[in-house]
This record gives sequence, C-alpha cells and structure tokens, in this order.
Amino acid sequence: METKSPTSTPSNFIKNIVIEDLKTGKVSQVVTRFPPEPNGYLHIGHAKSICLNFELADEFKGLTNLRFDDTNPVKEDTEYVESIKADVAWLGFQWDGLFFASDYFEEMYNRALVLIRKGLAYVDDQTADEIRETRGTLTQPGTNSPYRDRSVDENLSLFERMRAGEFKDGERVLRAKIDMSSPNINFRDPILYRVVHAHHHNTGDTWCIYPMYAFAHPLEDAIEGVTHSICTLEFEDQRPFYDWVIRECEMPNVPRQYEFARLNLTNTVMSKRKLKQLVDEKAVDGWDDPRMPTISGLRRRGFTAEAIRNFAREIGVARSNSIVDAKMLDHFIREDLKLKALRTMGVLNPLKVVITNYPENQVEMLDMENNSENAEMGIRQIPFSREIYIEQDDFMENPPNKYFRLFPGNEVRLKNAYFIKCNDFIKDENGKVVELHCTYDVETKSGSGFTGRKVKGTIHWVDAKSAVPAEFRLYEPLILDDEEDEGASFLENLNPNSLQIVKGFVEDNMKQAKPHDKFQFFRHGYFNVDPKHTTSDQLVFNLIVSLKSSFEV
Repeated sequence: METKSPTSTPSNFIKNIVIEDLKTGKVSQVVTRFPPEPNGYLHIGHAKSICLNFELADEFKGLTNLRFDDTNPVKEDTEYVESIKADVAWLGFQWDGLFFASDYFEEMYNRALVLIRKGLAYVDDQTADEIRETRGTLTQPGTNSPYRDRSVDENLSLFERMRAGEFKDGERVLRAKIDMSSPNINFRDPILYRVVHAHHHNTGDTWCIYPMYAFAHPLEDAIEGVTHSICTLEFEDQRPFYDWVIRECEMPNVPRQYEFARLNLTNTVMSKRKLKQLVDEKAVDGWDDPRMPTISGLRRRGFTAEAIRNFAREIGVARSNSIVDAKMLDHFIREDLKLKALRTMGVLNPLKVVITNYPENQVEMLDMENNSENAEMGIRQIPFSREIYIEQDDFMENPPNKYFRLFPGNEVRLKNAYFIKCNDFIKDENGKVVELHCTYDVETKSGSGFTGRKVKGTIHWVDAKSAVPAEFRLYEPLILDDEEDEGASFLENLNPNSLQIVKGFVEDNMKQAKPHDKFQFFRHGYFNVDPKHTTSDQLVFNLIVSLKSSFEV
C-alpha cells in the first residue's frame, strides 16, 4: 500500500512503527483512539495524546475514535462527557466514531464467560483487603485464593448470580486465573469484574457488575479494530495482560499497545485526582479556572488551539519521562498571537494626570497602529484630552538613577501623542500621590516629524473622559514546586499570589469587546476577555502571558 509522505507531523518512534506497519502490510488502515475516562476534565497532558492520536491517523488517511472508558459509574458523569467532547472539538479535531465502553458491556460479559469456560477465570469471595494482602509485593510472590479451584460450572453460576444482583458491593469479584507467582504483579490473578450497585450515566440500572479498566480497555480496542493503541508509560507493565486478554478472549482483531512518555510541566499539577481536589475544596474557581492546566482553563485564560497543537508537536513523542518547562507553552501562545492580537492600551493601576495647558473642552483624535508587526491590521483613532490615566509606577517622586519615566521636572513621550512634563503633584491624607499636573508641548505630536529634542522614556495612557473601567486578573503558577507532592500536602504548596485582581481602565474601543477576544496591552502582556465574569457592565481581562520570556526554543 502506498502511503502519504509523512511530512505533516514530526518524526517519532510511534510514527516510524506506523510507517513500517503500512509498508509491510501488517495493517491496511491506521485506526487510533483517544480513550478518556469521564471522571474529570481534560488537561494539557491529554492534549498531547489527542494531538498524537488524531494527527497520526489523519496523516496516513486513517481513523480516530473518541471513546469513553466509562467502566466506573461511581466517579463518572455526563458533565465530564460533554466537556471532553467540547475540548476535543475546540482543539480542532473531529472523531470518526463516538463510542463508550458501556456500548460493549454485553460482549465484555460474554468474553468473561469464555475465560470461565476455559478455566481462566474464577469467582473469588475474598474481601478487597484480603486480595490485596495475598497479592504479594514486587519481590515476593502472591498466594492463591482458597476459591481459585472452583469448578467451571460453579464459577459460571456465581458469575451469573453476580449479574443478577444477588450479591452486595464488594461481596464477590471475578478474577483472571493466571499466575500468582509471576514477577509481573499485573499477572497475579487481576480482578476482571466487581459488583457495583450504582446508576450508570449511559446504561442506567441495567448492570450491577462492571468490568475493570484493565480488562475492558483491550477488548474495546479489539472490538473497534484499533491498530495502534497508544498510551503513556505507566501502562507498560500492563501490556502483557493487555495481550493476554486479547488472546484468551479470542478476539478476531489484535491491536498492539505502544507506550510514550506522559507530559510533565514545571509548576503544574498534572494529576486528575489532584485537580478534582482543587475544585472540590474550592481552592480554584472550578475546572475552568484560568490557573488550572485543564484545556477548559487554558481556553478561558486565552490560550488558542493553534498554540497548544504547536506546543504538542514541538515537545515530541519520547520513550522516557522528562519535565518540560512551562515557559515553553507560554512561548507558543506569544508566537500565535503576536500577529493576530490588537495592540491597545490599558492602565492597570491608574494615576490621574491633568495636562494643565491643554484646552479644557478639547478632544483630539490621534492615529494608532493596530499591530506594529502586522500592517494589514490597519490603524484606529483614539481620543486625547486634558485628563488622562497613566500607570502609578510610571511616576516616582524621588527616582533612582536611570529612571526615565515621569518625575518632577522630567519629560516623557505619551505613546502616539505628545511630550508631557511633570510640574507638580497632589498627595492624599496618607501621603500617596493621587494626581499629577503636567504640561504638553504641542509641537511634539507623534507623527509630526518633530526632532527638536529627544526623551528617553515613552509611557502608555488612556483618555480619562472616554476610558472604560475594567478588571484585570493577573496570574502566576498555581503551585510553587516543580515536583508534585505525592501526599495531600500538595495543597500547602499552592502559590498565594497565583491570582491578583486589579481595577483599571482600557481604551474606549474596548466597549465592543466580546468574551474570548484577545488583545496585547502595551508593556503588560496578552489578555483575553473572560467569558465567565465579563458582563455588559463590567469587562474582565485574564492575563494570558507576559510579553517577554527567558525561554528559547
């Protein structure tokens, strides 16, 4: 079979396997799948897997299924199903088949019967603690269950009674009968089915026994005709059991499992369990909190699908685990937005300036480029009048050396406007400077060609008369340590400064800004209009990323 030249995705060891499998005729069509458990929201690590599975199949004209491994009704919810579907679609991918593990519950049950009839599965009456205690350790073999030698007929009868609902939760399980002395602990009679009397989001109350993930997953791959079952390295030791299930359950299709390194980011929680803990304990503003590494959180913060896809391609697919600097993700959103985002002015910590020699009722319209690196975005006009706002830190009463912004007697350029000189200031009762009195030089208008003198500082501003009040949400990493703490104490490492909320002003052209619109505010960074807290009366901007980074690709 001729295959398309592999040019659309970077080379990696899994891609090389696919190329060889197609070349040798081992497979005729590539079929991959993205198989999330609907027990939480997807995060940036899942995005890497999504991109890998979908782009690999797309490149070789194959198929990719979105399949929900919904084998645990206690932890699953339709909210998670819908959020996952939305995230995959937002990233720019369209699945060829939408499936659920629960679609195959009847066939999985019948395959379990195949194992029982072959003498390869038995019903165990031991408690979960007893099974755990007799499983052994990584260096010591386990011990056989006293129920391991039940007859085929007795096991068939007990398993049917499990399905009929005759037993309580945890009272009996179905276990594979393999080898309790195997050096691979996953071969020590793993549990295949357990009793769970719980309502399932997809099948309702039809079932009261549910397959374990390790048993269900290979069957799902085989049923769907998956050719390359791609998963992360923690499943490497389970691959022999994966193959055992396919073989002993006599599945006509034989998928192969391949493992790659999961994504680990500095200062980032990548455990779904811990992310859920953050949500449940209200340490964050839900799964879509902009500080969360969830895809919905990144989307709300302002990251684009293009940036995430480019990031996933750049980090590549490796065989060994490593930690990626989170600044690398920031780099890709900067690269994606630098030619797209409108460049505008916002003042986050406003200080009022009165230009005392400017006519009181005059409003002047000044030209401002929309993006200095993309001339095609054109220009706009901004109002300028006697009173403006600048940043508080653009003025110092007693400045240090090489401070080139405003201070008494100094002159600066207002971006795209005039030179102004600070002559006086007003303090409040606490000694805080609350107002500057300045004069402007009419001859220094930006674009006029004035060359009479130069100033070393240029500051941004907004016109006080037309400025639009806005809230700015500034973010730092949610956790302080690069390494995740395995205990519950990871909450103690939360950054108390991960969110700072300030009130300021933006240009009047922001009145029409809509949720998810993105802007670059001069000197501050890229911002996204928050879709959750923005109202008709209040604009809220989330800091996506600062303007500069020390990261280099």
